[in-house]
Amino acid sequence: MTGTDSNPPTVAVTRGGEPTDEEVAAIVAAIEVTWPRPVVAPAAEPPRWRFSNRWWAKPVPLRRVRPSAR
Repeated sequence: MTGTDSNPPTVAVTRGGEPTDEEVAAIVAAIEVTWPRPVVAPAAEPPRWRFSNRWWAKPVPLRRVRPSAR
């Protein structure tokens, strides 16, 4: 298969006789287990608070007043 093929590979399934009830149940159970299910994400909660940019929100070294900085 090359990168330019637009047709995906196909899978052919053939059977040789009638399956028993147990075989049908096993096939259906295998398909149910492996079949992808849609994922429903929970709704995102809004943030409870926002950054207020107050003086006490700065790190301690940045809040110190240095006499030489004036």
